Amino acid sequence: MTTPDPMPATRPASTPVVLLNKVPEVFLLFWVVKILSTTVGETAADFLASNVGLGLTGTSLLMAGLTVAALALQLRARRYVPATYWTVVVLISVMGTLITDNLVDNLGVSLWTTTSVFSVALAMVFAAWFRVERTLSIHTILTSRREAFYWSAILLTFALGTSAGDLVGERLALGYLPSAGLFGLLIALVTLAHVKGGLDAVLAFWAAYILTRPFGASIGDYLTQAPADGGLGLGANVTSGVFLVVIVAAVSWFTVQQRRADLAAAPAYETAVA
Repeated sequence: MTTPDPMPATRPASTPVVLLNKVPEVFLLFWVVKILSTTVGETAADFLASNVGLGLTGTSLLMAGLTVAALALQLRARRYVPATYWTVVVLISVMGTLITDNLVDNLGVSLWTTTSVFSVALAMVFAAWFRVERTLSIHTILTSRREAFYWSAILLTFALGTSAGDLVGERLALGYLPSAGLFGLLIALVTLAHVKGGLDAVLAFWAAYILTRPFGASIGDYLTQAPADGGLGLGANVTSGVFLVVIVAAVSWFTVQQRRADLAAAPAYETAVA
């Protein structure tokens, strides 16, 4: 486990401040929704670009605008709001796919290069984050600076996961289902290393967060692509629609649970600010 986080800059004792974490607690349903979000990121980008006819550039511009707007709402919030948070995650998932697709399809950059570049960029964000904050923990996203590091890392994990997933599934010709199995196995090994081997919780979280991106993307490709290409042929419409319904249901449950938690915490908050 990591050492306790340093406290944010102190304020005069006469001005008590109750800081609230801006991101959710991590448990099984968190990972389920995260994986579904990565799958939607893969299928939604393909749906908008091909089925709707926006093309890669038009889809990228639309999603960039929506992502900036949603992220602005998230950054302005003073606490974790499930609907806002998960909207940003889904949109950033789509953007991670589009960033890689633009580099590879429009600019001709190889997947080997994008995977390497995103790996280095993510490592640099983590290094800068730790140097400034002395922690990479997601349990204390209490300041705007920490949240900026957090979302920068999230975007790069999606871009890196997209590149790595496409590299393994397409360039190395492993196939969509075997790729999902490979990344699923790696996630299981990380989990086992954390539970049984003492792997640091923060390191385990970020490793799993990176790996769930290509895992979800491989599942999305397997469900949507034609049988001739190694998929089930369900199409982006059906897959995106079903997964979005599940995400909305899960986020609704998160919202109910968060409201209950807020009500339970209200007496403590009133005591703190009295």
